[in-house]
Amino acid sequence: MAMDAYASLYGKVERSLFAAMRAGGSLNDLKREFLPKFGITARQFNAVRVGLEGKIDSIKARRPELIVELQSRIKKAEKVVAVLTLRPTQAAKLHQKKRRLNTLQTKLEAMQADHKSGVVRLCFGSKKLFRAQFDLQANGHVDHVAWKADWVDARSDQFFVLGSQDETAGNSSCQAQLQEDGSLALDLRMPNACESEHGKRVLVPVVRFAYGHDKILTALASSQRVSSTTKAGKPTVKRIGSALSYRFVRDAKGWRVFVSCEAQPIEQITNEKLGAIGVDINADHLAVSEIDRFGNLVKSIRIDLHTYGKTTDQAKALIGDAAVMVAEMSKASNKPIVIEKLDFSKKKAELEATHKPLARMLSSFACNKVISNIKAAAFRRGIEVIEVNPAYTSVIGAVNHAQVKGISVHMGAALSIARRGLGLSEKPPKREVIAPTRNGGHVTFCVPARNRSKHVWSHWGKIRTTLKAAHVAHGRSGEPKGKPAPLAPARQSLRANRPVTVQSREANRQQHCSAGVDFQDVPC
Repeated sequence: MAMDAYASLYGKVERSLFAAMRAGGSLNDLKREFLPKFGITARQFNAVRVGLEGKIDSIKARRPELIVELQSRIKKAEKVVAVLTLRPTQAAKLHQKKRRLNTLQTKLEAMQADHKSGVVRLCFGSKKLFRAQFDLQANGHVDHVAWKADWVDARSDQFFVLGSQDETAGNSSCQAQLQEDGSLALDLRMPNACESEHGKRVLVPVVRFAYGHDKILTALASSQRVSSTTKAGKPTVKRIGSALSYRFVRDAKGWRVFVSCEAQPIEQITNEKLGAIGVDINADHLAVSEIDRFGNLVKSIRIDLHTYGKTTDQAKALIGDAAVMVAEMSKASNKPIVIEKLDFSKKKAELEATHKPLARMLSSFACNKVISNIKAAAFRRGIEVIEVNPAYTSVIGAVNHAQVKGISVHMGAALSIARRGLGLSEKPPKREVIAPTRNGGHVTFCVPARNRSKHVWSHWGKIRTTLKAAHVAHGRSGEPKGKPAPLAPARQSLRANRPVTVQSREANRQQHCSAGVDFQDVPC
């Protein structure tokens, strides 16, 4: 097949170019050498170069974060080893932890050496598949010949066609043509080395994209020729428009094509004056709380997000569906989405001392994927996304909102995130605090004294320490294993008859608006 031949040649050129770049070759010299050697055009060489440079840059950008994460994991592992050393009955576990610590230290040393020297290690075909040859049956391969066939296919399962805004239809190597039924036909320019067997151009008929088809048509319509003048004053004609780049990928069902074009600006539909929607991202679910413009709770929901045990595609689908639910909720209320600037690398570094179910759940959790999906879904709908500092949001949710509003701690955290996105403050409690526990009960503790000469977050830090101590004492008492203790009668009455926090329908009337609020921008 023509695309198989294209992908095979593309993979060979990419691997050869990577090796030549590692050897210190100049790109201009390599381009002059590769065009006749592999029988490709200049645009096809540029496509290989751009794709390869993207992979290299992503590895270099990610490596400092991995080094910091490894250092944190080593520090945590050393603490675990120190604790186990004092326990003679844990000799077997101590041995395994020491092995684990040595593996992390060796990995860190190698990564630091590569970072210092600028070396990039890239395995075409994936490390996972390469290592599968050492245990063929466990990885579903009959013999080494079958594994070799899969390995060759994985190293040549896609190719990239680079576009440019000054080329016809946004791409001279793959041009899309609009058909009468609204579908597209792709005219693909083959490499010179494949012309004798497959021809110079290959037509891919009846292509219709499930998502963004209208945006691709808009980008195609923007391509046009305009008259201009050169610096010397001579008249000339040039083409302007939107660049369209294509990526052809082969999977178990056949070939698929992905198109990328410049994202067009979308009119923002949200308004902070109406309120906000806070999202608390957790390892197994999203807690979402909507507030009005006064910071009062309107509603809270939980969106389950169990990615452990799922395949990569299943996890992507779950995360995408959850992000769409949040975006649709924001679109219906015209309120912006507020999320935290999260870094789960610290939590993953603590896996050495975490019980196994939580460790497995955290290791399979893709926090950055959730955030990027929420941002993408919001961008497509013209929704503003506000990022706030995550400091003490969970503590504020547990102390200030959970018991008072009758919601979970995570929903309370989402409420505090939404309030922080609107610039609203959170007053610490003054005396006694009642915080919920996992079994549906509660713990009670006194708030430590506040030093008002320091920032309020210093006080919230002390409250968090006290709350942790209260939870530990509650766990040691054995109460979490039994039925939760009831609240005092006065507390039950207060909770059952608490005032509704949502503003009435007339809350946005002009006579109720605060000074400085533009009444015309706030619907009644």
